[in-house]
Amino acid sequence: MEKQKIERINELGRLAKERDLTEEEKTEREALRAEYIAEFRRTLRGDEEK
Repeated sequence: MEKQKIERINELGRLAKERDLTEEEKTEREALRAEYIAEFRRTLRGDEEK
């Protein structure tokens, strides 16, 4: 996963601790997390496809 996307996940996490996220931010965070988890699982299985 691109470093920029991981940084965005972390940024949204920090924002969520400070205030309620907007619906757009929640949707973005959900999508980024799903992408991160999918890539993590592929890595664990040893799949080389992206």
